[in-house]
Amino acid sequence: MNAPHPIDHLRIAEQHLLSPYDLSDTQLSHVFGELFGHRLDFADLYFQFARSEAWSLEEGIVKSGSFNIEQGVGVRAISGEKTAFAYSDEISLPALLGAAKATRAIAAAGANGSLGAMPRLAGRNAPALYAGSDPLASLPDAEKVKLLERLESLARALDPRVTQVMAHIAGSWETILVARSDGRLAADVRPLCRVSVTVIMEEHGRREQGSAGGGGRFDYGYFTDAVLQDYAEKAVHQASVNLGAEPAPAGEMTVVLGSGWPGILLHEAIGHGLEGDFNRKGSSAFSGRIGERVAAKGVTVVDDGSIPHRRGSLSIDDEGNPTQRTVLIEDGILVGYLQDTLNARLMGVNPTGNGRRESFAHLPLPRMTNTTMEAGDRDPQEIIASVKKGLYAANFGGGQVDITSGKFVFSAAEAYLIENGKITRPVKGATLIGNGPDVLTRVSMIGNDLALDPGVGTCGKEGQSVPVGVGQPTVRIEGMTVGGTAG
Repeated sequence: MNAPHPIDHLRIAEQHLLSPYDLSDTQLSHVFGELFGHRLDFADLYFQFARSEAWSLEEGIVKSGSFNIEQGVGVRAISGEKTAFAYSDEISLPALLGAAKATRAIAAAGANGSLGAMPRLAGRNAPALYAGSDPLASLPDAEKVKLLERLESLARALDPRVTQVMAHIAGSWETILVARSDGRLAADVRPLCRVSVTVIMEEHGRREQGSAGGGGRFDYGYFTDAVLQDYAEKAVHQASVNLGAEPAPAGEMTVVLGSGWPGILLHEAIGHGLEGDFNRKGSSAFSGRIGERVAAKGVTVVDDGSIPHRRGSLSIDDEGNPTQRTVLIEDGILVGYLQDTLNARLMGVNPTGNGRRESFAHLPLPRMTNTTMEAGDRDPQEIIASVKKGLYAANFGGGQVDITSGKFVFSAAEAYLIENGKITRPVKGATLIGNGPDVLTRVSMIGNDLALDPGVGTCGKEGQSVPVGVGQPTVRIEGMTVGGTAG
């Protein structure tokens, strides 16, 4: 995909979020003046306008469709460790001033802040990581239905055992504007779309399913017939494999994780534990361990929100800070955490561009963007050949993790036995059980085939959902606990 052309985020954001409501930079400065009735450490205004849609097809019929418009502004004031927050779905000067009055009261009980004067706002456009085109407008509604119908027909044509197909398309176009008490004015225009397909196959009274899909920060033009064919083939392949799968064995064994989407295990079991808030409060298994070895040599984990077109990427985070490539673990040594503005200030470090929020009605939290393990130097076939007996996990379904202990449980959506250095029989019902920090120390081989996921990830934290990306190369892990269904 070509590099995106420069885009004037600020101009577009002002057209959607300020001009229609007769707001100006000067009036925003007056809102900060209202906040500074008490001394604060930091304050910001977060404006958002978002349009989104979703279409679902089942049994050849569009069973559901939705269209939403969301807009509003959130006002935040920080004093010490205390945060006051108010929001309104009305964008106007009276609403802003009312929210500012509601939030500034925190300063009376907070630490003595350093802010006391109205800021002079200055805007600067961030580098464009994606085009500003609106996915919703990139394809007529009738063509969106045809896209779903085409995806269904492609899946059914691949295997007569396919009895049911569910296809889904979703898109959004979001404009945000952040005004901050340090004078920064920043904006972002964010397209996002995704297509997915789930098939159900039946044979000899047995039913299994398979799923596939992808997306990113572009419009529906990305989903060509070749892309849809690929999704259909992957979903049908997964269902077909599961139809022939036998119950998974249980016990401690060598596990090889495939490249790409299996990085979701890295995201859940390790990534959340590297977010700044958990570490500032001492509730993460990685708290206070900067500079220590937390993983095997060769393990390097990064979070990078600046990869063009990726689902988890942002030109700026939701606090107006540019996103960046942040190394978290380098050659097995813990070197940093993911930081938003609040936790970075309290921990005496710089923000990493990871302050994210679901909408104007939510507070920002330190969150992942695109989290990956860097490639090693081993050929994936060499890794498989090195295993006498073990499990190959090609794809994952759901999982759970406890941030404090690092313990996790993940179910494999597609898995196979490895016998005498070869991938052999498919197995069903395999769950991987372990501890995130412990698993990192058990990595013994890292492939040279780093791949990112296809663009389907969504991460939840404290009731907020945001789009994310994951990735990794093929990885061999020693002595991992596998929960199975074999008797």
